Amino acid sequence: MSEHNSIMMTNRQGKTLSVQINGPENAPAIVFSNSLGTDHSMWQPQLEALKSQYRVVTYDTRGHGQSDVIKNTTLQNLGEDVIDILNALNIEKAHFCGISMGGMTALWLGIYQAQRFHSITVANSAAKIWTEEGWNARADAVEANGLSDLVASTHTRWFSDKFDYQNNVLAQQTIQSLAHTPAKGYANACRALATADVREQISSITVPTLIIAGAAEPVTTIMDGEFMQQHIKGSQLYVIEASHLSNIEQPEAFTQVFSQFIKSIQ
Repeated sequence: MSEHNSIMMTNRQGKTLSVQINGPENAPAIVFSNSLGTDHSMWQPQLEALKSQYRVVTYDTRGHGQSDVIKNTTLQNLGEDVIDILNALNIEKAHFCGISMGGMTALWLGIYQAQRFHSITVANSAAKIWTEEGWNARADAVEANGLSDLVASTHTRWFSDKFDYQNNVLAQQTIQSLAHTPAKGYANACRALATADVREQISSITVPTLIIAGAAEPVTTIMDGEFMQQHIKGSQLYVIEASHLSNIEQPEAFTQVFSQFIKSIQ
């Protein structure tokens, strides 16, 4: 029985999260977690490629897309939302793949909720991203002025010069999703990232871990990927010729690396 539905579910804080489920009900589950300022639709290429064999769960991270804006958000909250989604869908164990902010969520889950996951994939992310001052200043600016300044320059961070983002439908949609992200939701996520630092904890991760880095990545660099690989026992690092949103810039390469990794685990 294949299903495709979108549900609004309530997390442990009584707030609403928007969740989408695709694929056969009894197939192994994969949860995809979006980057800062995007929504679940950024995973379209991976969803299309995998939904015939997997139960694919996507969701809008709190403060993004159709999910509630929730103040005083921390990395722990981002991780607990995922556990709440698994519980609501009666999924005992899943593969988890997060990009950027979602990659930090993956690390938190690998540290604190490993029993719920077959694997974690940490794409274009780091055990600590950027600086506390930088994130807090960005949060303040977005709350004061909205997201339009960021929208105008975002393609320079998200995509490499080689990528024709202007003629790529998904890239354009994703830039639009940033324009539609609630400023308060974006700012709350920035503040969560400001204090998120799991460099000391990641060596405790024992769940199979794939790390994907972008070769042209200005934010979460290959060095960040190497740091995680050195500290997470048995983890694999794969570099894709892309910038920050590698799953959109190089969808076939991303999906191939990811699907080979999860197939090797089952």
